[in-house]
Amino acid sequence: MEPFSPLSATLLSLFLLLIPLLLSSLLLLLLFQWLHSKNKRLPPGSMGWPFIGETLKLYTQNPNTFFSSRQKRYGDIFKTHILGCPCVMISSPEAAKIVLLSRAHLFKPTYPPSKEKMIGPEAIFFHQGEYHSRLKKLIQASFLPSTIRGSVAEIELLVLKFLPTWENRTINTLQEMKRFAMDVAILPTFGGRWDLETEEITHLYHCLEKGYNSMPFNFPGTPFHKAMKARRLLNDTLTRLIKKRRDSKKLGGDLLGILLGSKDQKLNHLSDSQVADNIIGVIFAAHDTTASVLTWILKYLHDNGELLDAVTREQEGIRRGINEEKRGLTWDDTRKMPLTSRVIQETLRTASILSFTFREAVEDVEFQGYFIPKGWKVLPLFRSIHHCADFFPQPEKFDPSRFEVPPKPNTYMPFGSGLHSCPGSELAKLEMLVFLHHLTTTYRSLSLSLSQSHLLRQAFLDMRSMRNLDENQLPLFLQWEVVGGEDGIQYVPFPVPNRGLPINVRSRNKFSFIMP
Repeated sequence: MEPFSPLSATLLSLFLLLIPLLLSSLLLLLLFQWLHSKNKRLPPGSMGWPFIGETLKLYTQNPNTFFSSRQKRYGDIFKTHILGCPCVMISSPEAAKIVLLSRAHLFKPTYPPSKEKMIGPEAIFFHQGEYHSRLKKLIQASFLPSTIRGSVAEIELLVLKFLPTWENRTINTLQEMKRFAMDVAILPTFGGRWDLETEEITHLYHCLEKGYNSMPFNFPGTPFHKAMKARRLLNDTLTRLIKKRRDSKKLGGDLLGILLGSKDQKLNHLSDSQVADNIIGVIFAAHDTTASVLTWILKYLHDNGELLDAVTREQEGIRRGINEEKRGLTWDDTRKMPLTSRVIQETLRTASILSFTFREAVEDVEFQGYFIPKGWKVLPLFRSIHHCADFFPQPEKFDPSRFEVPPKPNTYMPFGSGLHSCPGSELAKLEMLVFLHHLTTTYRSLSLSLSQSHLLRQAFLDMRSMRNLDENQLPLFLQWEVVGGEDGIQYVPFPVPNRGLPINVRSRNKFSFIMP
């Protein structure tokens, strides 16, 4: 082996001398950055236990309690740690507007890494800029009022097939509503086509959703591990379905077909993974939230008998017109349901299914006197704003009349706000209206008031006289009551009434039930 030349030996000596200097400089830089951030004031709050943070506290108690107790202690801006992420929670309309609208470029849309893996990193929720704009236009095309108004008959048919399956059973309302919401989600997403792949997608999605709020412990037997296994199988199934559509050359006019047929300015198509992630994302947005809202609507209507009477009268009036004209429910009919629409609005406020949304600071941000480090999650608390007495007097009272007057700007955000608001909100409201129309005209709650019973009695006597029907020919309807009176909230993955609101349903002859 040849000895080092004098020049090589000198360079090696200099390099060895520089290593400690470089390490010292690096340590000094890190120390400076740490002291610099240390001197900046983070929001007050508690980070909870290492890694777990306050996740268990958030998802095992009433969310109103979690948020309000910290607001009282720390103010409208506070720090915490949930789902493996350091977070800053904000609970004023002004702060929410800054994050979601006026300075939205500083806060990119995001989710905790565990949820991003489950939904898929290419989904619209996690992007900004050109890719997000392209996706939003494509997805909105399937959910605009001008598009979905033609879906009323299809949704009504689903409801008419769905409700009779409740007869003489004790149902778990949440699980039943998930079944209904999934059927509706299939309409715009896959064109209502039920085949082997869509059946498999439905089954695997139900396995996936069980892990949405789990800690990211990817060990056999954990909810997260099971969910990720379902996610891989779900991706395989969607890939097969995508290939089948591409090979058939008949892409279709549903959301899947729209995504497959789209091209950007450079004539590039979306990849299979981009299509699959966004299909899963749309199902996530259309399925769990709508099912949770419908469950709460039944809870609130059951607990407010006089309000249920009023909604029933509104829907019975529409039903009489439909029967006289011998037709089905139409889009125009759903525009004539002001009280039912306000019940939906108030449910969205009171239940606040979307308690908050996730954003992430793209750089160090000075925010209302506090320092938010780059990479921290920032969570506008819609629930806290919706339950603030300054904007909604007696916020715990279920009062749809409050929406006879439009709420103040940035105080009512059930579908989010800004560029990343939910594109499927109109479909969600439409399927709720169609469902409630048939629920109230086919079912009767045991909380039905005496005055309403007499009104119904007269209506059915008139119907019998008009159509020359005897008592036995009058149609049956379903009578329902909530089983167990205990209150409480659980996350599955959104906040819903305890035990999914079990309801007992029995069939009764309309005429015999309303006779005094």
